[in-house]
Formats: sequence, structure tokens, C-alpha cells
Amino acid sequence: MSGNIVFAVLIGGFVGMVGHIRRRGKIIKPRRTKRFIYLGFIEEVVMGALAAVLLIVSSDTDSIFKIIFISFVAGFGGETIVRSLDFFKSETKSDHSLDSSAEDAKNK
Repeated sequence: MSGNIVFAVLIGGFVGMVGHIRRRGKIIKPRRTKRFIYLGFIEEVVMGALAAVLLIVSSDTDSIFKIIFISFVAGFGGETIVRSLDFFKSETKSDHSLDSSAEDAKNK
């Protein structure tokens, strides 16, 4: 079972990395800004690996082919989770900018 988990982490992390490169066109390194720490490619690697491990543990597979397939699909699922979080972040930024522009118009 632990071998399956390690294999799932590797495959899910690899698929997360491929998704990051496909979406951004390059590998973005982690960096620290004034307000937060941006994880870069590590964020997508961790999400892909975590999704793969959760699916492997919950499905209790024995075949190596099933482990590869499930980990591959879960890696793309982790990428989808990261995309939805990015969408949520951009939505709150746009809501905040709309609120401030409405207040500016109201004050004039």
C-alpha cells in the first residue's frame, strides 16, 4: 500500500508540473512578496500529488495500471482545483475594484 502511495505522489506531482507548464508556458519559481508567498509550480505539484493520493487511498487499487490511470486523472483534477482557486481570487479582486469605483463615483 505504501508503494502505491509513493507511486501516486510521483505521478500526480508530475502531471501537476506538466499542467503548470502547459498553462503558464514556463516553470514559475516560488517567490515572496510583501503580502504573501507565491508557491509557483510547487502549488500545482502538491495539489496533483494530494489529489492522486486521496483517490488511490479511497479506491484501494491493486493493479499498477489502475494506479497509473487514477493518478494521472487525479493530477489533472488537482490542476482544475488550482484553476478554480485562481478564478476565485481574480473574481474577488474584480469585485473589490468594482466596489471602489462605485464609491469613487458616489463621492463625486
